[in-house]
Amino acid sequence: MAEKKNTAAGTGTRAKGPLAGIRVLDMSRILAGPICAQMLGDFGADVVKVERPGAGDDTRKWGPPYVQDRQGNPTQESAYFLSANRNKRSVAIDMATPEGTERIRQLARRADIVLENFKVGGLKKYGLDYESLQAVNPAIVYCSITGFGQTGPNAHLPGYDLMAQAFGGIMSLTGEPDGSPMKV
Repeated sequence: MAEKKNTAAGTGTRAKGPLAGIRVLDMSRILAGPICAQMLGDFGADVVKVERPGAGDDTRKWGPPYVQDRQGNPTQESAYFLSANRNKRSVAIDMATPEGTERIRQLARRADIVLENFKVGGLKKYGLDYESLQAVNPAIVYCSITGFGQTGPNAHLPGYDLMAQAFGGIMSLTGEPDGSPMKV
């Protein structure tokens, strides 16, 4: 499995800080989870981000803007991805395979924190939900970031920026006076 380390300013050094020695297994993607895990890494935690083989996090290709290399040439590295994933090591694991789920369980066995932002119950089918991972690591802190919490009438819905703006009412303040609401 290839592992890639994203460090601040490309220095190749790990941050030191109050969370040094804390191990985080980051199974999140897009924004809320990656930013949370990045902040833990900023404070010195050792963060391992799980990504899909051959594709990585969806935001790896989001752009423009894309990062330029040292000669100013364009690359395919998304500035968005890099801005939300510094101070992490990445590993490609296919959680849809028995080998992949076992590898994630091995990482969870050594982790202090597991962070994910799948829809409620989304990891249960892989045996990577809180109950399953607590069985291999009873001390695990399991952080599940969702748009609408774990219970309630909207718990099953995905939580994206557009939905938060609509539910929060900010979109009613934007757009043309007689037109439809508009995303900020």
